[in-house]
Amino acid sequence: MAKEIKFSLVYRDMWQSSGKYVPRVDQLEEVAPAIIDMGCFDRVETNGGAFEQVNLLFGENPNTAVRRWTAPFHKAGIQTHMLERGLNALRMNPVPADVRKLMFKVKKKQGTDIARSFCGLNDHRNLRRSVEFAKEGGMISQVALSITNSPVHTVEYYMDIVDKVVAYGADEICLKDMAGIGRPTTLGRLVHDIKKKYPHIKVQYHGHSGPGFSPASMLEVARAGADYLDVAVEPLSWGKVHPDVITIREMMKADGFLVKDLNMDAYMEVRRLTQKFIDDFLGYWINPANARMSSLLVGCGLPGGMMGSMMADLKGFQNAINATERAHGRPEISLDTLMVKLFQEVEYVWPRLGYPPLVTPFSQYVKNTALMNLLNILNGKPRWTTIDKDTWGMILGKMGKLPGELDPEIVALAKEKGMEFYTGDPQDPYPDELPKFRKMMKEEGWDEGQDEEELFEFAMHERQYRDYRSGVAKQRFNTELEDLKKKAGAPIVVTRPVVEMPKFDVEEYSKKYPHAVPVQVPSKGQLLWQIDVDDDSAAPVAGTPVKAGEAMGYVQTIYGMEEIVPAIDGRVVAVTGKQGENVVKGEIVAFVQGKDE
Repeated sequence: MAKEIKFSLVYRDMWQSSGKYVPRVDQLEEVAPAIIDMGCFDRVETNGGAFEQVNLLFGENPNTAVRRWTAPFHKAGIQTHMLERGLNALRMNPVPADVRKLMFKVKKKQGTDIARSFCGLNDHRNLRRSVEFAKEGGMISQVALSITNSPVHTVEYYMDIVDKVVAYGADEICLKDMAGIGRPTTLGRLVHDIKKKYPHIKVQYHGHSGPGFSPASMLEVARAGADYLDVAVEPLSWGKVHPDVITIREMMKADGFLVKDLNMDAYMEVRRLTQKFIDDFLGYWINPANARMSSLLVGCGLPGGMMGSMMADLKGFQNAINATERAHGRPEISLDTLMVKLFQEVEYVWPRLGYPPLVTPFSQYVKNTALMNLLNILNGKPRWTTIDKDTWGMILGKMGKLPGELDPEIVALAKEKGMEFYTGDPQDPYPDELPKFRKMMKEEGWDEGQDEEELFEFAMHERQYRDYRSGVAKQRFNTELEDLKKKAGAPIVVTRPVVEMPKFDVEEYSKKYPHAVPVQVPSKGQLLWQIDVDDDSAAPVAGTPVKAGEAMGYVQTIYGMEEIVPAIDGRVVAVTGKQGENVVKGEIVAFVQGKDE
């Protein structure tokens, strides 16, 4: 009998691999029914990774987002899963054990079924607590192996980890091929060995598209017995994210697997809504290069998800590097050339740092070290002159055991600096902190929230949580978005007042500007003014004539972006900036409609 292969939509990872933010909760709720109607998904990755932090960064409550986003999938019988980073949980640095334990309890209560746990170093000690805490919290424990390609990352290496986490109680195994550089045949062998030794264990494959191996890898792991494949949908499929469900489903079907039907009308609705969210604000943070695959990633092994931040870093370094080149009478380096140099330096640095799998946060550590090496070399300084404290923490074993051996040069440098290597349990140096955060919340007058979810968020992301509570995060996000829109030449945005209960006297306003005619527009409570073009005295700035055709635009209303309501040809449509402000001071914005001169 043919084996069924099931699909999981990695909607969270699609966004976070492509930009800085994710859709707002109202947007996620809007797309959920269409995802469900597609009919081909047994699972959806909804949260985890940077999802909580990102919500805080643009002033939204992540707890509200998780509860409302997971709810429709539960109702439809679709499992939801989250991603967590073992010792680092949902952030970039180690987390106390009591906070980690609370996380699984909170996420289960909020509606998340499966905890996908990975350690960036594949240290089974970090994964043991994740397995135990997930099971205690009532979640399905799925351990993710951080896949990469190196002399030390063999099938035998990964099977040793599988043996340990299965003994800890893991329910499932995920092959987290975060850079998509796992070789298809090797991945197939690994899945075969897992299923042969542990036939009851579910296996899920998660592979990014960047270097181009992922479709072949999916076919190999499916033939070897994998149960689930992670896929994406347009307009955020392929590129440096994930293969599209349409292609992978057809490939599996042609190979004899049983697959669920795909509702193409629903697919197109998901596609439309996703593009709508991009156009709203998310697209301003998405690097266009993320839409392209690149074989250059095969050598360096960097994950596609960090390409956006990496290119931003490179642009910043380019000026400094080219200043050095000019000072030495050498030609300037283009961004593409600099990128290739960085990839080559990553290839040099990575094995000498013990082959840490290039996944968060260790991919950033290796990339940062390579970048600083480049800058130092061009300035006539030796490699390894600049290594940040987090990278030193990885080198010294404070976050877990490195898969490979450190280069003797790095060991000697550490000893020269008087640093000590750590071989104990990575969790031990981080004592419990929940009592401290409970006390701080009480002092602030903040409630710990339903199922202690606000306490958890505060303890996990203290700085970002404080910024969220104070309103600073929302203000910062709005300012950043406004700046990006200006740089992109986005449509002019004007906020119109609600005038159902005017704060100014319309009759008095009309007497002052006899030629200005108020016009009620279709949107509830919005008021425009029509002003004769030839009436200079009624122009937005007194005495400044406005000609038809000089300005067009859009207006942001409480209902979203709208085109200016058509006015009588040859008239200026003026939008009040603030109710009661004097039009002569320019507090209204004028748009001219129709009538060519």
